[in-house]
Amino acid sequence: MAAAEVPAIPATPPPAPERLTVDLGAGTGPFHGGASGTLYGLYGDGVPSRAVVEGMYVRTVTTKAQDGTQHPGADALEILPSFVAAGGRDLYLYMTDIHRGFPYEWPGATGEERLAGFRASIRRQVEQVLTLGELRSHVVYVPFNEPEGNMFGEGEWSYDRVSWRTDPRHYFAAWKDMYRLIKGLDPGARVAGPNTCVLYPEVRSFLEFAKTHDVLPDVVTWHELSSPAEVRTSVAEYRVLERELGIGPLPVNLNEYAHNYHLSVPGQMVQWIAAVEESKVDADMAYWNIAGNLNDSAVEANKGNGQWWLFNAYGQLTGDTVRVTAPHPDAQYTLQGVAALDRAKRQARLLFGGASGAAELVFEHVDPLVFGTTVHARLLEIPWTGQVGAAAQPSPLGDRELPVRDGRVTLHVGDLQEMSAYQLVLAPGGNGAVAVPPPTRRRRTYEAEDATYTGGGHSLNGPEGSPAAVDRFATSGGYHVGGLRTGSDGVLTFDVEAPQDGTYDVSVFANSHNLADPVREQGPTNVFLRVDGGQARELRLPLGYKWAVWGHTDTEVELTAGRHRITLAAQDPDLGVTRGDAVVDRLDLALREPDPTAVYDAEYADLGAGARAAYDHRGASGPGAAVLPPGGTATFWVHAADDGEATVTVDLLGPGGGLIAVNGEDLGPVGPGAAALFLSGGVNKLTITGTSELLVVDRIRVGPSRGQLPSTVYAAEEGTLTGTATVTGAHPYATGGKAVEGVGAGPANALTLVVTAERAGRHALTIRYSNGEQAPATHYNPDPVCRHADISVNRAAPHRVLFPTTFHFNNFWNLSVPVTLAPGANTVTLTADELPDFDGITRNRFGQRSAYAPVIDRVTVTPLA
Repeated sequence: MAAAEVPAIPATPPPAPERLTVDLGAGTGPFHGGASGTLYGLYGDGVPSRAVVEGMYVRTVTTKAQDGTQHPGADALEILPSFVAAGGRDLYLYMTDIHRGFPYEWPGATGEERLAGFRASIRRQVEQVLTLGELRSHVVYVPFNEPEGNMFGEGEWSYDRVSWRTDPRHYFAAWKDMYRLIKGLDPGARVAGPNTCVLYPEVRSFLEFAKTHDVLPDVVTWHELSSPAEVRTSVAEYRVLERELGIGPLPVNLNEYAHNYHLSVPGQMVQWIAAVEESKVDADMAYWNIAGNLNDSAVEANKGNGQWWLFNAYGQLTGDTVRVTAPHPDAQYTLQGVAALDRAKRQARLLFGGASGAAELVFEHVDPLVFGTTVHARLLEIPWTGQVGAAAQPSPLGDRELPVRDGRVTLHVGDLQEMSAYQLVLAPGGNGAVAVPPPTRRRRTYEAEDATYTGGGHSLNGPEGSPAAVDRFATSGGYHVGGLRTGSDGVLTFDVEAPQDGTYDVSVFANSHNLADPVREQGPTNVFLRVDGGQARELRLPLGYKWAVWGHTDTEVELTAGRHRITLAAQDPDLGVTRGDAVVDRLDLALREPDPTAVYDAEYADLGAGARAAYDHRGASGPGAAVLPPGGTATFWVHAADDGEATVTVDLLGPGGGLIAVNGEDLGPVGPGAAALFLSGGVNKLTITGTSELLVVDRIRVGPSRGQLPSTVYAAEEGTLTGTATVTGAHPYATGGKAVEGVGAGPANALTLVVTAERAGRHALTIRYSNGEQAPATHYNPDPVCRHADISVNRAAPHRVLFPTTFHFNNFWNLSVPVTLAPGANTVTLTADELPDFDGITRNRFGQRSAYAPVIDRVTVTPLA
């Protein structure tokens, strides 16, 4: 008897791609850029660096009163000059943050005493601002912050323990008094309020009172710690309220938005950005963690993570925003986007993300007068790299030439990752553009919770952040694995697949809490990596300010095609044992591109001073080029993995002259062929300025060093030490185990190095340092302290340089400082002393201003060009 035929069971078909529609014919107003605001995101000039602030297009900053004791750093009048120089618009001055604690611990035995003391403080703060000249026009005064939970709430630190939402008399009277005080001292002042934690219904009565007494805020502020949907809803409700009351329309700043689970994650933040931009308001990301890192956007002083690159792309939108229809409109944790059309530049740009899988991107009303009959589409990915994990520039996923049919262009994309954001740029096509090839192989991710753990001490930790737990940190897969710690014999084994022979980049996403006992002792947790049981190498895993704050440690391995086993172990018979305590989130594996040169096409650059994009240069790299008149500029945001020499080539189309500048340093004329330039590790602002009648820039190419710039390394312990400065062997991760500490607390305690320059000119001092200083905190924000060094070259007036926390004194980073050197021998002296308050006399009482320079390991001297 013949066997019965078994019908095939059909495979489950993949879900249909979701459709996101961009209507280029439905403008929604000029691009505003308001989502790039930051609360406590700037510590001081240089933390983060000028390039990082400018390249994120930070529009507004909300920060503490000058000399406030709420947190270290972020003093309003100290950050204002560099913020404005980096393109910033408005600084919102939290006048309440002159005090410690939250609720604010304002002194006084009664409500009347407290309010009288606060009034005197507001007078002093305004008088300080009045000394700033033109800069004072950028200040917006915020006299009260979350009054319903602080000064006019129900707690022990309130005026009378009665919420103003129940009885508003005292709050309204205080608002009127402080408003008139500020305006009386500074008639041109702008005052913001009510600054409630949500848009309460009682805001109506506040506005009614303010209108009646002629004390309406110049900017209406509240916090939107809710969802992107609530941003749209609340702003719309407020606009209705304005119309009903016959006021405004007034500017709005949502000066706290987003949660830990969202911040740092491009796929999450693009949804918030879309809502804020659609509402045409300003908004500042919430401050849940440490000051001076742009709310988990900046890494070290000069690097950006994935979130930074998302805001860099957002800030380069130009023209008018257009209507975007998502597959699930206004639903968080789904595919969402924001788009703009610049008719003059002949480009449309879409930022989207928030979902995994496939999507269909449809552009409607594609104007043939702008784009022609064919468009050139470039797609890039902006991946999540952790809160403290640096990222390279967005990864190109390839170019496509697409026909315009009945005013419509459709692009199908697959393999989207929900933690990533994506950028799609449309420009005129059909001109024989040289397409960017797709990557050789996209990364593969292996979750630690799916790996095999052997040995003792194993823990599966999680779930971490999720839509139901937005106070926790985003974590790949939601879980992570612990066990690699002091005394452990644990081994974490990843079985991976290499698609072909080659060199692979391995990124271990991990974290050690810098204040955990075993970590406090050692600093970065060391583990041992092997491939297929081969020779071991030691990795030092990233530190963070809390648990589950992710960075990545990178290495490269050679793999043949097929399956391999990568192990992370806490012991190695040749190299030693783990010291510390680490958790591991995931391992990424990516085939290294055969050509490491990064290409930046000029038509996509930030064009200024009359520069324009042109699309009639056949065979150009990408769809077009940038045409620069005299004084016209093309600005590129260029990534460098490390501080040091890079090979930079400016490809021109035809003759013409121009100048090149990197991070504000003029480095001479644009010439034929490659140039050796110094780039700082992380973000670099590279600007081409036209000097001839016409300069046509096709692209710039940035490749590895060719050894053209001579660098000399000077060990700190070989310098001249005075006073308390001393050589220490307490930090084993310093070069050779030795470094210099005790520089500071006065100019007598100094380190002096004699460095040599082959020729006169601008050089980079790359200082390898550590800084683990941290002040006692009053609530959930860790309070690391930036140290500083006053650097003097050849006895000239010193220049103050801030050094951000490295989370431990045994964790060393680089920071590069440009200086002018004479030919031959030069003296470089580093000293430090505690900075006084604004009055030049009083000092901070809570250890929030350091008197010391960081621990100095070594200094490397390199010409800038």
